[in-house]
Amino acid sequence: MHRRITTTIVIAAALLLSSACSGGDTGAGSGANTFEFWSFTGINQKADVERYTKAHPETNIKLTEVGSTSETAQALTAALAGGKVPDLVLIQGDDLPKFMQAPDNFLDLATLGADKRQGDYLPWVMSQSTAKDGKIVGIPTDVGGLAIAYRTDLFQAAGLPTGRDEVSKLWPTWDAFIETGKRYVQASGGKQFLDNAPTSVYFQAINQGTERYYTNADRTLSYDRNPQVKDAFDLALKAIEANITAKQGSFSAGWTAAMGKGDFAVVAAPSWMLGSIRTNAPGTAGKWDVAAIPGGAGNWGGSYLAIPKRAKHPQAAWKYITETQSPAGQLDHFLLTGALPTTPAVYTDPRLVSRTDPFFSDAPIGKIYTESVTKLKPFYIGLEDGPIGTEFLNVLTSVEQGKLPPDKAWGTAMTNVKNAVKG
Repeated sequence: MHRRITTTIVIAAALLLSSACSGGDTGAGSGANTFEFWSFTGINQKADVERYTKAHPETNIKLTEVGSTSETAQALTAALAGGKVPDLVLIQGDDLPKFMQAPDNFLDLATLGADKRQGDYLPWVMSQSTAKDGKIVGIPTDVGGLAIAYRTDLFQAAGLPTGRDEVSKLWPTWDAFIETGKRYVQASGGKQFLDNAPTSVYFQAINQGTERYYTNADRTLSYDRNPQVKDAFDLALKAIEANITAKQGSFSAGWTAAMGKGDFAVVAAPSWMLGSIRTNAPGTAGKWDVAAIPGGAGNWGGSYLAIPKRAKHPQAAWKYITETQSPAGQLDHFLLTGALPTTPAVYTDPRLVSRTDPFFSDAPIGKIYTESVTKLKPFYIGLEDGPIGTEFLNVLTSVEQGKLPPDKAWGTAMTNVKNAVKG
């Protein structure tokens, strides 16, 4: 998942000093079946831990939800530099490349049998956590797939189609999506169409390209000359200038409140986002549906479970990985949460293919998301992908909030990205 970058000095320091702050500790005690697990917030990892420990009552997992994805990565960086490391850590996909620069900081999971399991996962996902010498740093937990969640009641009130097939036909392209937004705003008397443009337009469009911030061929930085980046950036500016957004930053308190109140009708929804909508707007059950993303394919999100080399209980952590991230384990997780498996063997399983979600008007989420992720063309994710993406999003947010003129946006983004990369 993608989260905003915030300062994490206090969080990291607290984690390094003690694990006593573990908010998800399932019980007292220590030993071979006890291990410490760091996760980021927003994905209800506590529920997964509780399910596992219910099946394995002899196991005690001390879960700490550190903060955002970037905060978790920063805390892990500090710990790897000499502090106390967890036994297991969840790393968001865009943060993984920085840790792949020093794979020796992590246990080579091939030594525990991961080499025999590699074929269980999408090759392009598994390749990101495999070092040049073959060391396996992490096991993938999920991929996002791309789709659009929309409020059927609000669409109906605005005179727009409500059936997912008809809605998908409204926006075969992002330009058509923006035009639909204009229709909605006009027909609804000025109500906003979209939560925000930086995340729900730019970040989706940039994740649909054949390349992002690096070239695939020689893996050199290309954000400043890749036309796909500029096109995605310009689409977001176009959405902002069309005044179709509620200007609510993704995952903010305002965003959560606005979702429940119906202050926007549409949100970009990778598979894991469905859980966020359920959690943040429980009173809207049955009022949502899921349509295709403009362009039809793409991916946002995905994470990896890794074991730091200095972990005290690697075997217990590995047992957790092997059970929860097996094809069967990932399928069970999808059936419970909607997070799309990285294990293609289950993509034809009737339980996934026929899966519908009553919260989202019985949308066939298994079919929608597997089609989205299997149609994409994977691109190389490099060391600076996370910081670069953050700078682009920050600049677009400044424009959306009226703090930066649109004609200054691209130049400002180029300056900020170059400074971030140098740093």
